[in-house]
Amino acid sequence: MKYDHDNISPLDNRYANKISTFRNNFSESALIKIRFEIEIDWLLFLCTKLSKSFKPLSNESIKKINSFKNNFDDKYVLQIKKIESTTNHDVKAVEYFIADHFNKDKVLSKYVHLIHFGLTSEDINSLSYACLIKNGILLFVNESLNTNKTLLKHTKNWSNISFLARTHGQAASPSTLGKEFKVFSARLEREIQILKAIKPLAKFSGATGNFHTFDIVNSSIDWPKANKRFLKQFGIEQNLYTTQIEPHDWIAETSHSIVRINNILTDLSQDCWMYISNDIFKLKLNKNEVGSSTMPHKVNPIDFENAEGNFGISSALFEFFANKLTKSRHQRDLSDSTVLRNIGLGFGYSSLALSSTNKGLSKITPNISSIKNELDNNWEVLTEAVQTLMRYEGIPDAYEQLKKLSRGSKLTQDSYIDFIENLDISNVSKTKLLALTPSTYIGIAPTLSK
Repeated sequence: MKYDHDNISPLDNRYANKISTFRNNFSESALIKIRFEIEIDWLLFLCTKLSKSFKPLSNESIKKINSFKNNFDDKYVLQIKKIESTTNHDVKAVEYFIADHFNKDKVLSKYVHLIHFGLTSEDINSLSYACLIKNGILLFVNESLNTNKTLLKHTKNWSNISFLARTHGQAASPSTLGKEFKVFSARLEREIQILKAIKPLAKFSGATGNFHTFDIVNSSIDWPKANKRFLKQFGIEQNLYTTQIEPHDWIAETSHSIVRINNILTDLSQDCWMYISNDIFKLKLNKNEVGSSTMPHKVNPIDFENAEGNFGISSALFEFFANKLTKSRHQRDLSDSTVLRNIGLGFGYSSLALSSTNKGLSKITPNISSIKNELDNNWEVLTEAVQTLMRYEGIPDAYEQLKKLSRGSKLTQDSYIDFIENLDISNVSKTKLLALTPSTYIGIAPTLSK
């Protein structure tokens, strides 16, 4: 791949290799190619599936047309772009390019009139973007599943590693690292399933969505049914009720789902950043990396920082797509067209952030000694367990007693044991509490991890 320093987006230079699959899927060339294929396949559909109404094609002609379609390359793109420079209409340029090719063949020239037959450019665009976004969703889901695999690995490996939890930034009832990662994994898995269930939609019904051109040609054909059959070839559902444009509600659903995934993983990235800052995690060293241009000792959590920033850009784009694309003046205005051209950017920045998240997750390892020291220095977190058992045994002011003992002050192991030994509670409860330590007060966190 050529590294072009003049590209304005870092997705096309600095980060190009990291999102190559998304760049290939959403590029201008990819958009031109799918438009080209749809135009060809529509003509083939008319002449093979509706051959009673349209001039049939011979097997030899079908073979020629498919060969033309399957040989799509950069030369085709350049020729189509050259035509567009004159027409100032991208879809029409594809139509003219195909017509030029057909006119060079004695037999195919008789079918030029069927290129783009009955269609408006938005029919081609609607199906084209549906195909691109459908493929983009598949790529994005696969990358999200890879991230979830890493989360599940950490969940399993760290299911029994106790650490001091924090609520409001203050010491709280301990948890395990595995259980906390399980929370993110479960959230991500749920949202992935929601995203996978979204059905891409397209319209293929003419200028203002009423099948005018089709009905005027032959009203005996069930055109909605026929066109639905054509869309199915691409794995796309038909939206029968549209204006000139497909309303894009399904794109908004996709956008909102990806924003939620971005938010889940931003939450993860920020937590990991703070765990590293608080010495809960250590970062694995790469001797060749530089953490600071002036401070040689630094090992920075840059992957989680990069992830947070790029998830943010992606979400800003997708939130705009969802808000903008679902609104159009009367039967259509063209403002959605220029916006849709940027849909790949949202996927690209989220993919880049996923890559950074995975890299960050591969570098962290629990800092066992620091985790243990922090737990040992926070015996006051056991006051929740103490006051709960006191309540269970009928002591009405249990909370108030523990508040007086622990709020704003530190408990030690000795002061904790002394308090428990002087409590007027049953031997069963007293034995439980005396055996308890901050590292063992983790409830069923290990079970939840699994």
